Amino acid sequence: MNLLKNSVAVIVGYAVFVISAVLLFQLSGIDPHADASIGFIILTIIYGSLFSFIGGLLTQLISKSGTLFINYVLAGIIAGFATFSLIKTTGNHYSQYAAIFLFAPASLLGGFIYLKKRRKIAE
Repeated sequence: MNLLKNSVAVIVGYAVFVISAVLLFQLSGIDPHADASIGFIILTIIYGSLFSFIGGLLTQLISKSGTLFINYVLAGIIAGFATFSLIKTTGNHYSQYAAIFLFAPASLLGGFIYLKKRRKIAE
């Protein structure tokens, strides 16, 4: 296992997730800890799931590890930072719960789909 390549892969995967989230909240002008409309919450869930999935794909693409271990690391980081934020912040926590229960698993799914497609191509 190439530690440097895997570290870069996880950093890139996480950066895709974080930068996309920062952009969503900055461009919308909505505080991620404030009450939001149900429409915006649904948009956040779809958007965050999509970018977490892409982050998981990129993590596999860069690492070429051939196993989901690297995606478990990424998912753990996503869920870990969301849990820390959940404990340390006040207000509405829909975005943290979504990160823990939806976005972290979506990053695993991205890695799984990448590995499945890669194995199918190799056959």
